[in-house]
Amino acid sequence: MDATTFTAEDNRKARRAALGSFAGAVIDWYDFILYGLVAALVFNSEFFPNVSPAIGTLAAFATFGVGFLFRPLGGIVFGHFGDRIGRKQMLVLTMILMGGATTLIGLLPDYATIGWWAPFLLVVLRAIQGFAVGGEWGGATLMAVESAPPGRRALYSSGVQVGYSVGLIIATSFILIMRAVTTEEQFATWGWRVPFVASVLLVLVGLVVRARVVDSEEVTKRVEAAEQQATGRRRMPLLEALRNHPGAFAKIFGLRLVELFSAYIVITFAVSYATVDGLFTRDFMLNVGLVVGALGIVTIPLFAYLSDRFGRRNIYLIGSVAGILGAAPFFLAIESGSKVAVMVGAIVLFNIAHDMAVSVQQPLFSEMFGAEFRYSGAGVGYQFASAIAGGFTPFIAAALAAATGGSWYLVATYMAVGCLISAVLAWRLEQPAKAAADSPATTTV
Repeated sequence: MDATTFTAEDNRKARRAALGSFAGAVIDWYDFILYGLVAALVFNSEFFPNVSPAIGTLAAFATFGVGFLFRPLGGIVFGHFGDRIGRKQMLVLTMILMGGATTLIGLLPDYATIGWWAPFLLVVLRAIQGFAVGGEWGGATLMAVESAPPGRRALYSSGVQVGYSVGLIIATSFILIMRAVTTEEQFATWGWRVPFVASVLLVLVGLVVRARVVDSEEVTKRVEAAEQQATGRRRMPLLEALRNHPGAFAKIFGLRLVELFSAYIVITFAVSYATVDGLFTRDFMLNVGLVVGALGIVTIPLFAYLSDRFGRRNIYLIGSVAGILGAAPFFLAIESGSKVAVMVGAIVLFNIAHDMAVSVQQPLFSEMFGAEFRYSGAGVGYQFASAIAGGFTPFIAAALAAATGGSWYLVATYMAVGCLISAVLAWRLEQPAKAAADSPATTTV
């Protein structure tokens, strides 16, 4: 569909799709990020009390990573049915699963009450969270990209990633409020549970918003045509994606390193690392997340707009280089004890390196695959990267710091190398002509 055939009704559908994708992303990321924040603050003592503080922190971050292990499975299952029967139904289901698991975490008894059943059930519920969010990104991205006006696919789909920033703000603010109105003991006992239980209210709002969203005309026609075909054995969409675009999965993995490393080291690992020697308070580090999340509401759509105008490759490359250059200074800022320096370092890594990358990913990754298996291809590729490189980044960073007596050198090197890989792959991206970039079936790498 070109600009001349894009009607007023198409514009309304595009805006609804963008809003629905944004709303779902806010809710799913609120739930997912909330777990990471509380894991750094409470889970080590409430669910793993019979080990040393260092081992308890590692165990808490390990349960954080379990959710990422189940994200590819969610991408496979929801991608399969999303390619077969449409995006909307899958997105409603992911929201219900995510909200239900999060609410149950808030009601889960601790180790002192039910013993080892507590961490076991915590891991199970975290796995359900991962399964649900694994199906969310692909469906939400495609809902927005496939309905967007030509030439504005990055901008219209940027709400999927802005939803991360808004979810981060809500989760962090809720935690800060609960810490302000409770004592340390009250927060550890019941204060942290309130934001988890409140997830059910957000889910209800999200379901109302998504009820008005419809699949794009392209997807609807393809589903109807598939239903009219003679019954026969149809190849799985994921296998089709692997057969037609095998290299795309590896490229997605490498390209995502810059945003995964920058986000989870700044937002999750640094909360514990920067407070272990009393250089900074936990509340200050949580406020760092609040600031970068708020800035992301502006920077992500801005970079998306610029990428629609000047090319996705350029924006991605600049962000990757910023990650390389900002890794060591961020930890030097922590070591210096300067709050201003830490805030600036976090902004460089999160609002430049991370936000430049994520502003481009929705159209970039979805265009690597054919329309008939795009949900499976882009979604599974994205989630495998999350599982391997994202979920265990706080755990790996904590292990690297512990192995060097609390030093940050290996952690900074780890981040810089990941960003370098993303930069090399971004440099090798083709810079398609504008007309080609507007085609949803274009392969850009």
